[in-house]
Amino acid sequence: MSVTVHASKGTHEVLGPAQPTQNITHKNYKGFVAGIFSGIAKLSVGHPFDTIKVRLQTTEKAQFKGPLECLLQTVRNEGVRGLYKGATPPLVGWMFMDSLMLGSLTFYRRILLENFFSNPTLPSRTIPSIRGPEPLTPQPSNRLPTIGHAIAGVMAGWTVSLIAAPVEHIKARLQIQYAPDKSKRLYKGPIDCTKKIIRAHGLRGLYHGLSATLLFRTFFFFWWGSYDIITRLLSDKTSLSAPSINFWAGGLSAQVFWLTSYPSDVVKQRMMTDPLGGALNDGERKFARWKDAAREVWRRDGPRGYWRGFVPCFLRAFPANAMALVAFEGVMRALPE
Repeated sequence: MSVTVHASKGTHEVLGPAQPTQNITHKNYKGFVAGIFSGIAKLSVGHPFDTIKVRLQTTEKAQFKGPLECLLQTVRNEGVRGLYKGATPPLVGWMFMDSLMLGSLTFYRRILLENFFSNPTLPSRTIPSIRGPEPLTPQPSNRLPTIGHAIAGVMAGWTVSLIAAPVEHIKARLQIQYAPDKSKRLYKGPIDCTKKIIRAHGLRGLYHGLSATLLFRTFFFFWWGSYDIITRLLSDKTSLSAPSINFWAGGLSAQVFWLTSYPSDVVKQRMMTDPLGGALNDGERKFARWKDAAREVWRRDGPRGYWRGFVPCFLRAFPANAMALVAFEGVMRALPE
């Protein structure tokens, strides 16, 4: 079943606000291909910020007083390469993760539009376009509403968690290895870390923290809902080019996401860096469930504990995700129908 959607200057297909009506034959592959480029852009810009964030989230206050001290100590003791420690899993992982997330996001948006939000009896509101205002007359509703974008975001977040959980688990364990001498580290690299965890705890160990990952990505509701709202506003109220709209909407919506989701990310990181115990000999496990990690953060640091490391995360959110969305939307526009 083909679906009629709007294409705006700031988005492609059902990604954002609608303007002139066009019949578009949707190709599932486009979202998945464009997501690969999004993942590469996100990693290149954002990984150093992520390393500082994870280290602040998983250490005692006595080790780092703040993000600047964490940055300086990391560079002083491990060099600039220390900021990219654990980058290999997300380099490969984010290519697949963003491909799966943005590809499935495009797919879920279309499914929701075709099956839940397409009502031929609803009048479409007047929408400014390059062809002039569209009449307020009954016609097929071919714009996915903001709530549809938000729901699709949650569904895409849960889908990508199946890949994200082990990738982020390995990344987090590599990021908290502080010894400059590699021979003193428990894990030599991502492959060694993966092998040791599977050998000691099986696939279940590799997916340690999956429930916390699902909780964290439920907040994609706010990311993709706000992305749609901001894109609509910029398209209707400004004369910005499509890449500029993607840049500002991608960056600002990512900051909305982190403002709502950050406490759950702290809990997720605590789960993923908790010793697994057993044959790994990495210590004694503290948290059986994400709720135990959440309680421990509150017991130790109170409500402020849920925001430790927020500054580097917030600084990272805009440039990393803005560039990722520019890359994604640009590739979506460039690929043939």
